[in-house]
Amino acid sequence: MNLLENIREGLRAIKSNLLRTVLTGLIISIGIMSLVGILTAVDSMKHSLNQTFSSLGANSFDIRKKGGNNRGSQRGRVEKVYPAITYDQARQYKSLMEKDARVSLSAFVSGATVVKSATDKTNPNISVIAGDEFYLQNQNMNLERGRAFSAFELENGSNVAIVGKEITEKLFPKTDPVGEYISLLGRRFKIIGQLEKQGSSMGGGGADRRIIIPLETGRQIPQTNNAVLTYDIKTAISKPEELTYVMGEATGIMRNVRQDGLGKEESFEIRRSDSLMQSLNEISGYLKIGGFVIGFITLLGASVGLMNIMMVSVNERTREIGVRKALGATSLQIRQQFLIEAIVICLLGGITGIILGIIMGNGIAALIGEGGFIVPWLWVIVGLTICVVVGVISGYYPAYKASKLDPIESLRYE
Repeated sequence: MNLLENIREGLRAIKSNLLRTVLTGLIISIGIMSLVGILTAVDSMKHSLNQTFSSLGANSFDIRKKGGNNRGSQRGRVEKVYPAITYDQARQYKSLMEKDARVSLSAFVSGATVVKSATDKTNPNISVIAGDEFYLQNQNMNLERGRAFSAFELENGSNVAIVGKEITEKLFPKTDPVGEYISLLGRRFKIIGQLEKQGSSMGGGGADRRIIIPLETGRQIPQTNNAVLTYDIKTAISKPEELTYVMGEATGIMRNVRQDGLGKEESFEIRRSDSLMQSLNEISGYLKIGGFVIGFITLLGASVGLMNIMMVSVNERTREIGVRKALGATSLQIRQQFLIEAIVICLLGGITGIILGIIMGNGIAALIGEGGFIVPWLWVIVGLTICVVVGVISGYYPAYKASKLDPIESLRYE
């Protein structure tokens, strides 16, 4: 009961000195707000950027023939030429991985292509890609108008196409391109969709100068110089944290599909698409360290201020301490009372600081991009723990000093 009575006495003392309590709690709340605010901002920005990178393919990886366009030699040194990934191999991989991931197959059909309409034609800078039903989704390409390929068009290799924004602006500047016809690679294609404008990529035009046709249609188009059509595979998963595990599984499946012997190197290469996310994790780690240091310094100043205020409180209440000791209060009980006051003040200030810090952190993160409102429970727990520690450290010496006061001298104190 002594502890409960001390708690009640501490709360009564706080209530009777409300202004001092508010000012003291404000010191703590500013320190906690800076700590939680900075760390919340880092977590919220990371969450927002993770969503952005995820939509850009940060949760995916590509499988290609090793060596790319290897010509067999480089600087006089003969290099091994690996066989292209065939359609059957790509289909086999897709069937084995479709239960764990979303797999899209594509093939580069032609580059530097001229596309013609009934009245105009483009420069020879258009690329033609053959893709399957998941190609647009895995490449984060959205349709501005029209539709995607139907199952019938994909299975039968229909002459339909989805075109980039720059192509439609050149060939159909004043009309809706959907439903119009274009000619390329000796065939006539019907436009069924137009991609959203994405802008240039390293000056190459990117998706704005791209035509996408069904994968089966691309297989039917003869390649120049008897070149073999090679297929690219993109695998996307829903949980980025499982990317390493799925890549290991994909490597084993692809080695089996390509019949790479035990102990031999892979005849393909896997490239993960989350290099930006890895850089972000490193940067956010440094930001968290910096934020913690800044918050710790602020809290250090707040703890000094709290200790000073508690010392003043001891001096102001010297007669009260003398009366309590005269009535039988022990040094332990006096010490507990002042420690409880310091801890309660810190907790009140800390809770206020946490709320303000969460609002501030999410507000800062919202300035750089859209993201959900984040409550960093880890930093909430850390903040409250720090409040208790600061209360104990800042309140112990004043409490110890109060408990050692001589009751007779205290009663005579003016």
